[in-house]
Amino acid sequence: MTSTALGLRALDARTWAPLAADHAARADALTAAHRARRAAGEKHAVEDFLFEYYPTKPAALRRWHPGAGVVLLPDGDGPAAQGAWRWYRTDDDGAVTLDVDAFLADRGDTVRFVVGLLSATAARPAFTGCFGLHEWAMVYRQDEHRHPLPLRLGDAGTDRVVETHRIRCSHFDAFRFFTPSATPLNALQPTRESQVALEQPGCLHAAMDVYKWATKLGPLVPGDVLLDAFELAREIRTLDMQASPYDVSSYGLDPVAIETPEGKAEYVRRQRDFAARSDAVRARLLAACRAVGVTP
Repeated sequence: MTSTALGLRALDARTWAPLAADHAARADALTAAHRARRAAGEKHAVEDFLFEYYPTKPAALRRWHPGAGVVLLPDGDGPAAQGAWRWYRTDDDGAVTLDVDAFLADRGDTVRFVVGLLSATAARPAFTGCFGLHEWAMVYRQDEHRHPLPLRLGDAGTDRVVETHRIRCSHFDAFRFFTPSATPLNALQPTRESQVALEQPGCLHAAMDVYKWATKLGPLVPGDVLLDAFELAREIRTLDMQASPYDVSSYGLDPVAIETPEGKAEYVRRQRDFAARSDAVRARLLAACRAVGVTP
């Protein structure tokens, strides 16, 4: 590993090739169960969300990006494979690097939005009084449900939980799935336009979305950061469904019964941990953007 005269980091093939291979292996391990289910035509109400709501394919996850400012020197077979990918350039000596100017010319508006949203979210304290009731509000007084799973408390019991709790969902992309009967019960009425003003790090969906924003930032994000964000989103999604009104015991998962004091306490404990971890990944995404001159 050396540094170029321009201050870029240059990695020889003995360094970057194992990094790329390890990244692909880690991605394959993380998506193995999903890929097996997809091949068999099977659905999974918990984990499919990570590939449907966040439409990044396993093949894209296994692509290793070194991040901006890293030069991949050629090996004996020629330039690194990244040289053939969008937004990368290969010089006359076979060295490959991300063309930041080209990427920002195409995606600059997206990058600036993501930086603004992540910065605003990270600057707020985590609110931990929502108890995952967004999922309950998505089935409130509704005969048809989003997932083919039974409701743990039945229809009437689920409705009572909604009616006896204060709903305070700040995340627009959760709120927009509330049933018509639940929408006016929310203390907040988030919109796409108020997203930057309302998102806060205690929200499980905002924490899961750190993975979405990592995918939107594309090759600016080093591979390890992307997979860390994916792993975190998968853990959060598990709690999201454990705390939901659905009976997820068929997946070997115990409920987090947020209608009880004990369940609320467990939810908040795990929520605080996820908030801290998502803030750490946000910071790494923002650092990647600062490195190419994009700041709030």
